[in-house]
Amino acid sequence: MGNNRLAAALVLALGMVVAAWLLADGIVTFKQFERSVEVKGLAEREVPADTAIWPIAFSEAGTDLTRLYQTLQSKNAVIIDFLKAQGFKPEEISVSAPSITDRQAQDYGNADLANRLRYTGKSVITVYTRRVDAVRRAMPELAVLGEQGIALNTGDYENRPRFLFTGLNALKPAMIEEATRNARQAAEKFAKDSDSTLGKIKRASQGQFSIEDRDESTAHIKKVRVVSTVNYFLAD
Repeated sequence: MGNNRLAAALVLALGMVVAAWLLADGIVTFKQFERSVEVKGLAEREVPADTAIWPIAFSEAGTDLTRLYQTLQSKNAVIIDFLKAQGFKPEEISVSAPSITDRQAQDYGNADLANRLRYTGKSVITVYTRRVDAVRRAMPELAVLGEQGIALNTGDYENRPRFLFTGLNALKPAMIEEATRNARQAAEKFAKDSDSTLGKIKRASQGQFSIEDRDESTAHIKKVRVVSTVNYFLAD
């Protein structure tokens, strides 16, 4: 009876030792399996803008509201003729409703009002076109309008020409592939330096695409950029 109990105790103890060893080995294996490295891959492209939005704004002032509207309409016609002469089609040109300010309504009790023009008006004509080069060729010719008595608001921020790139979807697949490839190259270099072997992808995330002007003087050339983040398993 005593021998049986001793044998059972030995078997139990041996089983606990084996189980502990297997558990410890499993933890080590698990930790090794969880070893990983996170890297980032960059892809960039320079592309020409494919859409132009070109607002042409001017202001007028006067004491007679009716005459002010007539002046705005007359100068609108001059600008539209100028744009047509530059090759733009009627469907590429739009005219916004004029904006009129009554200074008398804003300056109650102002003694200097009698010496000032009561009304100020602003008009904006906008060119929206896919012909970016045509806009760039026409912009230096705006001096012709100044010679015809039209004071353009070229210094206003909201009236600056804007150049857009709308072909991002066509670039996405190749750029994502390039960013992922660059990330893998960085991971392989890390694995080599750490005497490890690069494994499969643990997880990956695609960063947002950004489109910016290449620089302040070349807004018609865009820089497209994306950064992908990839986490790889490592093994000894």
